[in-house]
Amino acid sequence: MKTQIIEELGQGDILLPTLVAEGLAANDRIKVRMSALQAAAQHARDPNRPASDLGIESRTAGIAPAAIATLIGGAHMIGRDRLAAPALAKLMKEIEDDAATMIRAVKAGTPDEGTKADARLEAIRSAGLLDPASEIEIARIARLTGVTDAAGDSLHRLVMDLHKQLNKLAASCSEEALDGAHVFGLHGEDRAAVAAFMTGLNATRGLKFNHPGLDTMATRAGGRLLIQNDIGTTDAHVVVIAVKKNAVTVTYTDVHLARAKFFMSLFDRFEATWSGLDRHTAAGLGDENSFYLVTGQYQADHAAKRNEFLSAIGAALVFLIDWNKARKLLRSWVAKDDAARILEWAARNLIGHRGFLELGGNELLGSAVRNAAPSRIGFGERLDQALGRAAAIDFLKAALRASTEALLAGRSVRTVRDQIEADLVRHLDRVDGTLLAAVLRQTGLAHDLVIAITRHIAAVRAGLPADGKLLAARCAAIEQKADRIALESRKEVDRLDARPVIGQLIDRIEDAIDELEQAAFVASLLPERADPTLLASLAELCVVAATAAETASKGIAAAMDVPEGRRVDSEDALAAVTRLIDAEHAADTRERATTTLVFGGGFDVATSLSVIELARAIERATDRFAAFGHLLRRHIMIDLAA
Repeated sequence: MKTQIIEELGQGDILLPTLVAEGLAANDRIKVRMSALQAAAQHARDPNRPASDLGIESRTAGIAPAAIATLIGGAHMIGRDRLAAPALAKLMKEIEDDAATMIRAVKAGTPDEGTKADARLEAIRSAGLLDPASEIEIARIARLTGVTDAAGDSLHRLVMDLHKQLNKLAASCSEEALDGAHVFGLHGEDRAAVAAFMTGLNATRGLKFNHPGLDTMATRAGGRLLIQNDIGTTDAHVVVIAVKKNAVTVTYTDVHLARAKFFMSLFDRFEATWSGLDRHTAAGLGDENSFYLVTGQYQADHAAKRNEFLSAIGAALVFLIDWNKARKLLRSWVAKDDAARILEWAARNLIGHRGFLELGGNELLGSAVRNAAPSRIGFGERLDQALGRAAAIDFLKAALRASTEALLAGRSVRTVRDQIEADLVRHLDRVDGTLLAAVLRQTGLAHDLVIAITRHIAAVRAGLPADGKLLAARCAAIEQKADRIALESRKEVDRLDARPVIGQLIDRIEDAIDELEQAAFVASLLPERADPTLLASLAELCVVAATAAETASKGIAAAMDVPEGRRVDSEDALAAVTRLIDAEHAADTRERATTTLVFGGGFDVATSLSVIELARAIERATDRFAAFGHLLRRHIMIDLAA
């Protein structure tokens, strides 16, 4: 029980049973230590007599026997009325501390008696009887350990009186267990509230695994029920809940401000009001002797809602254990705010983070990176930089879930490692998918270029107004947009150390776009009254190019789903490769047919040059699409072999 922080909160009533137990233990210790003083005096006066080492008594009282035996055996006289002994000053300080512990317990149960005892101890101190020193007068030992009235008050008499008071208090602190809680002096109406709290606590208690904590104590004091839980092992980390009818007041302390905010966030479905987050100071508590205090108040309409709130508090406490440790670990893989969001998700989904820490935490993730992606994720590189923010968060959530489920099911650490590594590979494949999505955008832009050229030729054939300058400007803008996509995609390929073939796919589709933009420029120069036969041949060539662009889009879209194990998608992607090669052959045929028409028709130079250059640019674009197809096939084969 974290007695100091409870007293700082002004909730000392709930400490009485623990303080009484501590006081009785101190009584056992102080009696052994006073006996050690007497035995030391006897041995110093008559060193030839066998010295009592008080070994059994020491062990029973929880004192190291060797220290007591050393003190007694090393005692020797200095002059006629003083003795010296090893660690004597330490023993005197421990005697004073034991007496103060007994008084503290008595004062908690009967303040008046405790105040009187405090005054008696202070008088003994003032007389110099407890001064810590390496030497002590034999007479002082007699005054400390004697009980006769002749010498007035003594430490021994004070201890005897305190022991009587502690025994009376112990009788009033009879303990009972209620669903795992240690309860004292409850009224009938208190039991349902304690049971509700313990229902929530016990529902999630297992998620702390081997970590100590979550001990609960409940008692009635000051006309209300007090429930206290020590959460984990941090001194200033406790929650005290006061229940009066259907009103619940939660007092929560924490040395970490971020964790205190996290705690409050877990109860947003209740209309509770929270105040505080004030910084308080107390010697020995937290960093810089400080902690944060939060107070929550919830007024329920009826007992059922009150109990629901109490159960929610109990269920939430396990997620506070080692929370800051888990947050620091996750912050080395994702951004600080995202680390906190992951932990909140884990708490709301009753997964938690203790299982993840229990199985190694950082080592689990480091092992996955080393084994599954040594060349893709550099040393010290965050996952959100390698996978993207959403994918990194998703991966870490899966790692927390896998760890918890494995521990609960008794599966081996090796199984969890394999599962996390496989999940990392899947996320890396999705990164490749994201890069392929950029390629898909490029193929869409290539198709836009072909359609723009096709419509311009159709307008010229129909004798409609055809603005060549507008065509050239529009297609130049499309080509510039595609260049920006290619540039950013190449940076991502380099940063993520993605497969080289993805970078090559980006290059080939960019080459096709460059050829199509050149074709658009040449098309903008076509004579307004070009020969219909030539225009018809060019239109047929545009149909082939449009088919190639559409096929490239369908092929890359199907390839993006191949890592998910969809056989039909691999078949679709490979079929697209074949169609791209067929389109390249068809474009060769149409380009040669167009060239034949030009050379056999006796057209003017402007017409002949513009038509031939346009046909060749479109045909070169289909060559690039065919090369794209060959690379696409290589990429698909890599996925199928994985």
